[in-house]
Amino acid sequence: MTVHIGAKPGQIAETVLMPGDPYRAKWAAETFLEDAELVNDVRGMLGFTGTWRGHRVTIQGSGMGMPSLSIYANELIKDYGAQTLIRIGSAGGMQPQVKIRDLVIAMTSTTLSTPSKGIFREVNYAPCADFGLLRAAVAAAEARGSDPHVGGIYSSDVFYDERPDLNEQMTRHGILAVEMEAAELYTLAARYGRRALAILTISDHLQTGEALTSEDRERSFGEMVEIALEAAFA
Repeated sequence: MTVHIGAKPGQIAETVLMPGDPYRAKWAAETFLEDAELVNDVRGMLGFTGTWRGHRVTIQGSGMGMPSLSIYANELIKDYGAQTLIRIGSAGGMQPQVKIRDLVIAMTSTTLSTPSKGIFREVNYAPCADFGLLRAAVAAAEARGSDPHVGGIYSSDVFYDERPDLNEQMTRHGILAVEMEAAELYTLAARYGRRALAILTISDHLQTGEALTSEDRERSFGEMVEIALEAAFA
């Protein structure tokens, strides 16, 4: 057990999917895993371990924002030996070609700040995905007939953003979508020699104002989970 994860030794798999919402973790575990067992409910941040095609998988909620994800990713890596961590979550589209329900596979993640910023000081570290995972995720998506967007995303510190000028610059420089966690996940994976990837579903759009309903989000997110699982064990 750790401060934030109540799982016993051996209850966390080496492959961990990390949605922000703990109830999305519950839905994904019940939908895609066999013999899913609740292994964590500390502070309501649900985590489940089961099997997918014979492979052990943990699906653990991370909460919203980089500080929250940093807590769970640190403990999963350092205390439970997680080797592969894949964020599965929603994002806001920032380019006209990125449509609602589209998949975005994040190659890099731009950010103003992360919990790791104090380590780098004056260095502008560039967090990036594990290439093997990224390549496998693209292949899995294409095999399913999907055409994912692959490129840079923006991990924001805030949900209620009051910097339209910053969003304009992100869009101007080709950033595909905005979310709140991937940059810190990629940084921690690099620090500890682990594999990490973020696979995102566009749930709303900063330019058009479109947004999925809660029911539409659940139906649209299934493909993302399956691609993450296929990529992890490719």
